[in-house]
Amino acid sequence: MAIYKLGQRLDLIKEIPFKFEKEIQTLVEKNLKSLLHLDFIRSEFALNGFRMDTLAFDTETRSFVIIEYKRDKNFSVIDQGYAYLSLMLNNKADFILEFNESQQITLKRTDVDWTQSKIIFISPQFTNYQREAINFKDLPIELWEVKRFVNDTISFYQIQKMSAKESIKTISRNNETVETVSKEVKVYTEQDHLQKVDFETREFYEQVKERLISLDDNVTTQPKKQTIGFKIDNNIFCDIVLQGKGLKIYLNLKSGDLQDQKQIARDVSNVGHWGNGSYEIKLTDLDDIDYVISLIKQSLRRNKE
Repeated sequence: MAIYKLGQRLDLIKEIPFKFEKEIQTLVEKNLKSLLHLDFIRSEFALNGFRMDTLAFDTETRSFVIIEYKRDKNFSVIDQGYAYLSLMLNNKADFILEFNESQQITLKRTDVDWTQSKIIFISPQFTNYQREAINFKDLPIELWEVKRFVNDTISFYQIQKMSAKESIKTISRNNETVETVSKEVKVYTEQDHLQKVDFETREFYEQVKERLISLDDNVTTQPKKQTIGFKIDNNIFCDIVLQGKGLKIYLNLKSGDLQDQKQIARDVSNVGHWGNGSYEIKLTDLDDIDYVISLIKQSLRRNKE
């Protein structure tokens, strides 16, 4: 993808290739919170003959994340990804110990949601074969591409799955490691949330989703265990919880940053809740959808800045 600087004429911004994987690793680890919203735990975490490039923790899902950096293209994301996941699930105490030795808080085994464990591969470029390999709806593996340019600019974006409908379990019978990990790790989809609610709530969600997707070409969804997040430029701007009657919508804004003339949003900054941000909105009447969307737009704009 060519990038140009706009002036009297278009000037091509040249890419500066990474010479070593360590350059990518250093860049990501120093900016882990900004890039992936993860907490750094350990670099070069060695265990049972394996060496994981970066060990991180996702405070939102309460799960460990292993990050691997690649410059070469000759590796299988499935084989390596599931090997590391299997290592994690078979050595939970070692991961918790590593967390406790590096952080200021103490983590117990029951504090971790092991079902949300995942692997992230980061590379300047992935092959078509590797991109195709992640097209399973329940694959706990993400691919991110990173590029560096001469004007001190970095591009960093996730490779999206293309209409993934098939389950990884369809191939697990031929791979014992995949089958074992799949029994414990759960990747949530929109359907997991929709099948638990009635027709009316599904209609609510579909209408809100349609409106949110139309706000910006870069809006994507991120289903998790309790919520369905909506992202812009890798930042979640709202989370939706499907309920028996209607939706709960959480806006990723700090307390005091929302302009709400009708005062329908509740400040939950001091209350335990799912999702990101300080504001909760209950949507139970589609007549309110236009106003609710106007509030969500505020969060989208702020998280796009």
